[in-house]
Amino acid sequence: MNIHLSEAAARHVSAHLAKRGAGVGVRLGVKTTGCSGLSYELEYVDAVAPGDLVIEQHGVKVLVDPKNLAFIDGTELDYVREGLNEGFKFTNPNERDRCGCGESFRV
Repeated sequence: MNIHLSEAAARHVSAHLAKRGAGVGVRLGVKTTGCSGLSYELEYVDAVAPGDLVIEQHGVKVLVDPKNLAFIDGTELDYVREGLNEGFKFTNPNERDRCGCGESFRV
């Protein structure tokens, strides 16, 4: 499994987990939706589920359900500020197409 978490993303996740007062990390996955078929899911989690693949970078755990790995293997997760907007940015080498609004992708 090759998922890369930037230092900026790790800082953001760590700060949010501290604010929540609980949690072991974030779960990265995909769901079926949008014009192109798939969108990213990112959620804070309180426990590792049986079968989860776990990577730890910069002190943060990223959990992945193995059924999602084919869609996100090689993905770089960053936290960026662009003008007044800020949020997670996904750079996925498996993406073949992205919808015009940027909410969904196809592999």
